Amino acid sequence: MAKKIWFLAISLLLSFVITTNWHRIPSKASGTAPQNTKPAVVIGYSSWAGWWPWAIAESEDLFTKNGANVELKWYDNYTKSMEDLASGYIDGNCQTLNDTISFAVDAVKGEVAVLVNDNSAGNDKIVAAAEINGVRGLKNKRVAVEAGVVDDFLLTLALEKEGMSRDDVQIIDIETGAAAEAFVAGQADAVGAFPPFWLNALQRKGAKEIASSKEFPGAIPDLLVVSQKLIKEQPEQVQALIDTWFDILQFMSDYPAQADKILADRAGVNNEEFQLFKEGTKIFTLEENLEAFSEGDNMKHLPYAAFKITDFLVNKLKSIDNKPSLTKIFNQNFIKAYAVK
Repeated sequence: MAKKIWFLAISLLLSFVITTNWHRIPSKASGTAPQNTKPAVVIGYSSWAGWWPWAIAESEDLFTKNGANVELKWYDNYTKSMEDLASGYIDGNCQTLNDTISFAVDAVKGEVAVLVNDNSAGNDKIVAAAEINGVRGLKNKRVAVEAGVVDDFLLTLALEKEGMSRDDVQIIDIETGAAAEAFVAGQADAVGAFPPFWLNALQRKGAKEIASSKEFPGAIPDLLVVSQKLIKEQPEQVQALIDTWFDILQFMSDYPAQADKILADRAGVNNEEFQLFKEGTKIFTLEENLEAFSEGDNMKHLPYAAFKITDFLVNKLKSIDNKPSLTKIFNQNFIKAYAVK
């Protein structure tokens, strides 16, 4: 989407406002944008609470402010967004670490995580029927879950915490929305789901949450992933994306009510539903990003989490045959560059 640039006078005024710690709601940019010989960088995003904030960048012209020539592409079908990035049809996408690893081997232009938007902190749930009290009660029960996606990984972690495995339950492999419907219809005893589908699952009489991502910090990181081609050919645009994201977070902090409305409108949910989803999403600060990209021995560190997820996909689920090179799927240079600023 074509953008307009700020006049020099407005830029100087904003600089003065920032340096003197004055605050006001940013106005839309005005002026005539110069011709850009390169096509816009296309970034995909879809319906997840940690990715909705990108809508603020469009609403408040924050891409323009940071020199980002970006077109956001909304996907109602999250899987299609991952397929388009892997095929090279878009330049970047918002997706989980789990899915990034799943697509890494087949991605034609390479996929590299450059930013942690958030961690699921309760927004992924295992919901069970009234008669099931806790994860141990799932033994030999039917669990509807989309195999290989984050809620399948959550189910595996929850079972392992109780000394169990996926072999102890009857997995019904079905798309997440259909899984919630099957659970509500009584065709499954439990379901693994992300929003808004766990809201549907809880409509079954007596249904209750028995496990969530809140119990496993770092297990479900949600990322901005870009192609290696974009990093090589337009690193300044990748940096502009990172800079824009942190301006988005500043806007959310300064103008929470306005930000919530933009996000709820983008998500197509009412304010009550939005607050539920917001509560289960931990948006990452700069410091948390730096920690996440560093080496460590727990799930809060992306390299460690990637190792655990790869083991799940290869050895437990057997959904991928070849392990991707985990050293190539992370690039912390842009986060570090922002930190220096």
